Amino acid sequence: MNVAFAELRAAEVSIAAACALTGRSRATHYRRADPRGVMLGPVHGPPRPRRLPPATITDDERARVLVVLNSQPYKDLAIPQVWARELDEGRYWCSESSMYRIARAARQSRERRAQATHPPRVRPELVAYGPSEVWSWDITALKGPRKGEWYKLYVVLDIFSRYVPGWLVASAEDAVVAKDFLADAVARNLVAPQTIHADRGGSMTSKPVSELMIDLGICRSHSRPRTSNDNPYSEAQFKTLKYVPDFPERFGSLADARAFCDRFFANYNHEHRHSGIGMHTPASVHFGTAFEVRERRQATLDRAHAQHPERFNRRPQPPCLPEQAWINQPTPQQPTQ
Repeated sequence: MNVAFAELRAAEVSIAAACALTGRSRATHYRRADPRGVMLGPVHGPPRPRRLPPATITDDERARVLVVLNSQPYKDLAIPQVWARELDEGRYWCSESSMYRIARAARQSRERRAQATHPPRVRPELVAYGPSEVWSWDITALKGPRKGEWYKLYVVLDIFSRYVPGWLVASAEDAVVAKDFLADAVARNLVAPQTIHADRGGSMTSKPVSELMIDLGICRSHSRPRTSNDNPYSEAQFKTLKYVPDFPERFGSLADARAFCDRFFANYNHEHRHSGIGMHTPASVHFGTAFEVRERRQATLDRAHAQHPERFNRRPQPPCLPEQAWINQPTPQQPTQ
């Protein structure tokens, strides 16, 4: 068998074919050709030298490629640009994929161009100690009678009292409409707020609205991009609106939307007891009657306590009125040394 196998190999028949013709196991052939075979356990003696493929780029060539990539003309260019420009100059260093591998090994595979940097957006920090100091406004969409048809609801509210001094339902969002809406809300409130906060929508940052703020002496404040938490009062108020039991799936017309909002905001301002302002109505806090209401509540609780003191562990008190309201609570100032 060994003679037949040797003759087949002398005739340049492959090892696999010679083994198949002579019935010899290839494993047997390879084991006899290399008696050491696979060595288990620790290997004693010098390790075998590592044989690199003939196409391997040497360390010197890798270093030269990195020098080219980081040279003054090419340091801001993408790797394909470098590869093509060097090829146009009659120089071939390696393939594009090899350039990428070399740059990746040197931790230079990210964006190579100089990137413009922008300062971080300043977090808005607003505090109101009473009504008509800080307002928040926003625009939300209401579904119209047909798919793809929307009405726009403009709402401005006082963050301290939660009172809504103005709202408007329009067929579309428009900067001039927004300007007239805010001007009307300020006129009906009789007192201009110190600051009006909004997000960065097109109407909020528009020129007509900005000019109105300047004319009225009102400071402008805007949320950071893609940060809804910077406008929490308007977002929460819209959720209250859209989660009332009778909020419709769609409004039949612009008049229907306005009629619904008229009922809702009248109830919200004058009937709804808000948990964030000591269970008072927004109108009561906004117009300064909440202290009288709280005194009457205290008197009622005192009578109940006097009639049945055994039912109370301590003298009952009504919920307290807020002392301040804020958007992003300001960071306490560190005392200077």
